[in-house]
Amino acid sequence: MRCSNMLTIRTSSFRPEIPSPGAANCNLRLNKAKCVEIVFTDSRRKLQICHPPIMPDIQRVTSVSILGVTISNRFSVSDHIQGVVSKCAQSLHALKILRSHGMNSDALKVIYKSVVLTKLLYAFPACWGFATSADKQRIEAFL
Repeated sequence: MRCSNMLTIRTSSFRPEIPSPGAANCNLRLNKAKCVEIVFTDSRRKLQICHPPIMPDIQRVTSVSILGVTISNRFSVSDHIQGVVSKCAQSLHALKILRSHGMNSDALKVIYKSVVLTKLLYAFPACWGFATSADKQRIEAFL
């Protein structure tokens, strides 16, 4: 059966039981407990999708967090944006409490720029292309 419209993050020559000669020299072994597999699909196309066979001892997931950015198997970053916006809302609440305790506005601006804006702008250019219009509106409303 021909499987189109699918991108898998895995190579066909990957064999976790047989380490490469360089890995053996450096005492490196694959930790299967920390390995996951994700199969990316295109949800816009209505083609029959055949998934590759499941690898033993490696869990297949629908979303993965890479360098702090959560990506789903449909190339969506909605979960990531929702998490970032909720963390930033919590930080804003902490800033309001600091303001009520008498912290001056210059210090609050510095904290806002260093905490809230850095959370929002981390991996922002990479995520923007995968964000839906609702996600973009959520970020722009927060700013």
